[in-house]
Amino acid sequence: MNRQEPLGIAVIGTGRMGADHVRRIDRVISGARVTAVVDTDAERAQAVAAGVDGCTVHTDPAAAMAAADVDAVLIASPGPAHEAALLTAFEHDLPVLCEKPLTPDAASALRVVEAEQALGHRRVQVGFMRRYDAEYVRLKALLESGQLGRPLMLHNRHRNVASPPFFTSSMLISDSVAHEVDATRWLLGHEITAVTVLRPTPSAGAPDGLRDPQFVVLETDGGALSDVEIFVNCGFGYQVQAEAVCERGTARIGDGHDLVTHMAGRWGGTIAQDWAERFAQAYDDEVQAWVDTTRRGEVTGPSTWDGYAAAAVCEAGVRSLEEGGRVAVELAEKPPLYRLDDVTRGWGPSFARTAPTLMPDAPPRG
Repeated sequence: MNRQEPLGIAVIGTGRMGADHVRRIDRVISGARVTAVVDTDAERAQAVAAGVDGCTVHTDPAAAMAAADVDAVLIASPGPAHEAALLTAFEHDLPVLCEKPLTPDAASALRVVEAEQALGHRRVQVGFMRRYDAEYVRLKALLESGQLGRPLMLHNRHRNVASPPFFTSSMLISDSVAHEVDATRWLLGHEITAVTVLRPTPSAGAPDGLRDPQFVVLETDGGALSDVEIFVNCGFGYQVQAEAVCERGTARIGDGHDLVTHMAGRWGGTIAQDWAERFAQAYDDEVQAWVDTTRRGEVTGPSTWDGYAAAAVCEAGVRSLEEGGRVAVELAEKPPLYRLDDVTRGWGPSFARTAPTLMPDAPPRG
């Protein structure tokens, strides 16, 4: 690739996520262009490619990756298709931004880790976009600064208005809590060693047979606990919140109090209705960071090891959900390629890395 030219990207998968990434690359970020889109549904791919200058349409990922104008790959296809696409990208030694999950299970994720290890250098950034959200980045920087002391507990809340009709009880863990799994590892700098899933009586608003909500407890090798309330049919809005409880204070993000109104005898604000609204800027920053580092010949952000670790934790969580009780997380030995990259790597926008300064007796800001 000529580093003076825009990065040519093939987007694999043109569903909601893939189509949004095509829009983002074409209209929002700089330094890149969409040169190909891929989908088994050729008509849908053609519709997404329409209006994008120089964008070709493919139904086979391998054909797109072999094109001369493709310098990098963004994978936004369904999870079961990720492994084959990643291995093909490795054959061409192409940089990849792969939406989560890396793959749907730990065994296939580990195969991807091993295949990248065989290349001898990193090629993949996994799409855990919360690492690029300004509030999460500020919380990360504050914890890293040591101003609050050692983290003891992390409380997470993850609520959706309503679940899709295809959602299953295990998908609350594998598709939703997966984000909190990565956030816990990243914010605390710990590996997760065990998972316990508790199941209250399902909400009347949950579809028949769906175990919603769930309460997930994550134990870490650093001695901290992280809990997750996952409630995907709350009915009122999309909320993602986190509160770190440390030895000398607490910090909370996700309250969404940017605008509060007082009118007609009432006060209040608005609640985001889905992830696309809440994390729009995070997705923009994530893709821009990937483009910028790729153009410099670098790979940063969440690694295939992070994707594998999340898959292993989620598998333990699904087992706890189905069988009950505490389930230990079993991880393979970390290969040499990733040993220099501990779980704290993968900062978001550099402008947000500075920890907020706290006055000696002031309450911590979240």
